[in-house]
Amino acid sequence: MIKPHGSKVLNPLYVRDTLRREQLLVEAQQLPSLLLNSAAAANAVMLGSGYFNPLAGYMNLADALNCAEYMHTVDGLFWPVPIVNICNASAAIKAPSRIALRDPNVDGNPVMAIMDVAIIEPVTDAQLEFMATKIFATSDLNHPGVATFLGLGTQLVSGRVDVLCLSYFQADFADTFQTAYEIRSEIAERGWEKVIAFQTRNPMHRAHEELCRIAMQRLNADGVIVHMLLGRLKHGDIPATVRDDCIRKMVEIYFPKNSVMVSGYGFDMLYAGPREAILHAIFRQNMGATHLIVGRDHAGVGEYYSAFAAQEIFAQHVPAGALEIQIFCADHTAYSKKLERVVMMNEVDDHGKDDFVLLSGTAVREMLANGQLPPPEFSRPEVADILMRYYQR
Repeated sequence: MIKPHGSKVLNPLYVRDTLRREQLLVEAQQLPSLLLNSAAAANAVMLGSGYFNPLAGYMNLADALNCAEYMHTVDGLFWPVPIVNICNASAAIKAPSRIALRDPNVDGNPVMAIMDVAIIEPVTDAQLEFMATKIFATSDLNHPGVATFLGLGTQLVSGRVDVLCLSYFQADFADTFQTAYEIRSEIAERGWEKVIAFQTRNPMHRAHEELCRIAMQRLNADGVIVHMLLGRLKHGDIPATVRDDCIRKMVEIYFPKNSVMVSGYGFDMLYAGPREAILHAIFRQNMGATHLIVGRDHAGVGEYYSAFAAQEIFAQHVPAGALEIQIFCADHTAYSKKLERVVMMNEVDDHGKDDFVLLSGTAVREMLANGQLPPPEFSRPEVADILMRYYQR
């Protein structure tokens, strides 16, 4: 199986030994507490799940600035975005010290982790804007990722962590949420060797379905993991439970058995386009995938990134040997009326825009809200039916 990023074995930071975890939870009740923001809590989940291997905790300011500017830590670990705990820490939090990190997304704010605070550093507005501009390629506050990042706080608290719970994901998505080490175990059980990861924050329409099938056929892959984001999205995105139902229904009906895993991970979407695409590749390598599909406007939002910027960054800015996972570059896919099948639009000749079945997201939402199913060339009727019930509700 493919090696994890930056180490020979995966080192998830979740404390899996039950007795040790219970001891740490007791200790946490006596420690000063820091209530995390959602971004830092999402980072804790990813650290605990093994997706952010080989990181041992939250980065300090030097590493954060270095990752933002050069895409590697001070010690040279290739990493595309800072993994940080930026907040407004209280006077009770000091360095060096041991503190409890509490979950902002669960009632009662239970302990998520214990952190050995190495240093607490002020982070200036100029430093935050510098990092945001590098990560998101813009400092525009209308960009949802920029707005979130610039509003996190004025102090950066760094240090190693022992993760004690994975927030609400295990309870709310018991059949879907998996850690990186759980996915590695399932890949081994299935006997897969060449494994494709498909990133999604949306329900899968015919074009997405066929893109997975095309990638599997061309790479002669054993299977594909449809790996959906389960964390915080921007306003207007479809809830994870609805996406989960849609994807499972599509896989059940239209894919052979033991060819698709439906899984999910707990993270807040950054909408960082090219930089986030690299992050996606790193944590898919950590979960055991050998290939990641990177399509048009991967992890983008609005008009902030060119259509294929997320593909170009791998060719232009990822050093040779930095990653073992390989990228499957894909164009926009759509149903061809001429060929009567879904195709990559850049691979067919003699086609104009009117030769494809193309619908905007707004048009599809209006159709579903009005009780009208999109054409079967665009969306499987079983999937559209689930979405229609959601929009009408």
